[in-house]
Amino acid sequence: MGESIIRVAAVGDLHCSKASQGVFQPLFAHITEMADILLLAGDLTDLGQPDEARVLAKELAVMRAPVAAVLGNHDFESGKADEVRQILTEAGVTLLDGDACEVRGIGIAGVKGFGGGFGHRALSPWGEDTIKIFVREAVDEALKLERALARLRTNRLVALMHYAPIADTVDGEPLEIFPFLGSSRLEEPLGRYPVSLAVHAHAHRGRSDGTTRNGVPVYNVSMPLLSRVFTDRRPFRLFELSVAETASSAVAAVRATSSPLAESIPDPAKRAGDVAQLAQSG
Repeated sequence: MGESIIRVAAVGDLHCSKASQGVFQPLFAHITEMADILLLAGDLTDLGQPDEARVLAKELAVMRAPVAAVLGNHDFESGKADEVRQILTEAGVTLLDGDACEVRGIGIAGVKGFGGGFGHRALSPWGEDTIKIFVREAVDEALKLERALARLRTNRLVALMHYAPIADTVDGEPLEIFPFLGSSRLEEPLGRYPVSLAVHAHAHRGRSDGTTRNGVPVYNVSMPLLSRVFTDRRPFRLFELSVAETASSAVAAVRATSSPLAESIPDPAKRAGDVAQLAQSG
């Protein structure tokens, strides 16, 4: 029984504009040499214009590795998200919206997500209908993530979203805008499935990594953030996931290799045991 290492690159908040021709090609050319899969965590375009999506499609032409993506709030700005999605899909990008795909033994569940805040400060569906509609959107996005994860049969699960599922990775942003950067409702499905890691963007001034209550690693892969934090390298994260050749084997390790030191992350089965032990000892 052998194992292979699958390298997963991730970045978000590209904000590709009509003036971005040639801007991203060097980045994608580097990624395609380094990674087996590329994940794009939303805000692919700046204003959600089809012409911006066409520019990005041309920039992505250098990619040889499969690309999976979700849209972000900027991609909806002009009311042409369907056109943006179609253009990128025709360019070979797998756009996920409550959907899942499997690439080289890695199961990827993707949603845009939504805001609403975190923990006991999260917005509740009480009062005006407008507030209830806002909360309903956050709940619906969490349910879409749940269904996407449930459809996957791989032991290696990655959650891809635009909005943050935890407060840790938006820390550094103004407190006043926390409710618009993510929702802890997105965290709940991550604890019900053996998710190896979750990636998001949207919080340009947040933190690069954190963990859920159940110990799932969460990475903020916003390009502006990565450009600021990792000044000595290109702005993307690279993860190494060991994939066993037998479906019954557990994940041996996940390493994030874009941080200054390679980071080993316990496999989901071990995390579940640790959580159970903590619960019993508490």
